[in-house]
Amino acid sequence: MTAHSRRRSRSLLRTAALSAAVLLAGCAGAEPAAVQHRGGDSERSDSERGEGGHAAAAAAATALPSAHVHGVAVDPADGRVHLATHDGLFRYEETGPVQVGPAIDLMGFTVAGPDHFYASGHPGPGVDLPDPVGLIESTDGGRTWQVLSRQGHSDFHALAASDAGVVGFDGALRSTPDGTTWHVLDAPVEPHDLAASPDGAVLIGTSETGPVRSTDAGRTWSAIEEAPLLQLVDFAGGTTVAGVSPDGTVALSTDAGATWSTRGRVPGAPQAVGADLQPDGTARVLVVTDAGVHDSRDGGVSFSPLPA
Repeated sequence: MTAHSRRRSRSLLRTAALSAAVLLAGCAGAEPAAVQHRGGDSERSDSERGEGGHAAAAAAATALPSAHVHGVAVDPADGRVHLATHDGLFRYEETGPVQVGPAIDLMGFTVAGPDHFYASGHPGPGVDLPDPVGLIESTDGGRTWQVLSRQGHSDFHALAASDAGVVGFDGALRSTPDGTTWHVLDAPVEPHDLAASPDGAVLIGTSETGPVRSTDAGRTWSAIEEAPLLQLVDFAGGTTVAGVSPDGTVALSTDAGATWSTRGRVPGAPQAVGADLQPDGTARVLVVTDAGVHDSRDGGVSFSPLPA
């Protein structure tokens, strides 16, 4: 990447970070009302992807159940796409997104295993939880949530789960092996997004000065030389990591974030990325932008919109 390109990328990321800060401030100011939350327990079935180019992807904007999407992931229990939003968790059915569980403003969200999620944020209408909720856990696919720790104290805007526990950023970078006991990590940046390898040894954080990486569970960090200026990152599994730059360019690493290759590009401003290894070892990459949810089954080279 040339010096001019890197300066331009940094400018784009600062703009994206500022926009995100405005959105997060708006989410934090929402007051819960005394109304019942909506549920979503319809029978699960396999999703079908739509086909088309950028025009079709732009048309898929109606598929977003909320203007503020904070996370996207595949549940290993059924292969379904889930969106964590300002208005709660949504699961994509054949007919589109269906709300699951209470209307919690899920600012941070990560999948730990089949039907096993961690999240953070603020209670929504009719939800009897502390504000902020701290670290919460669901073991039934998001239908119900239990408060684990740091209720009333932490609103984790970035979360990553692994076999070693959970890492989150709430103004400080913290890790917990059990969801209740926390340790502060000394990171060189304030990460906009976090990714953790399956064993928790490798951590990747994004920032406006470029991504950083730890290979010892966050004890020491270093800048990733020659890496794209990533805004969002997620481990697909093994040593495969997907990332997205502020301009929608998708990159992939097959060596746990040490080196990266540019893949495809999605339209719109990126909001969330999720990655998952398919049975043949190819990464499935999901990118949410203001133009919709974009789904790649070829490691981020080409994308199709999820059905509205």
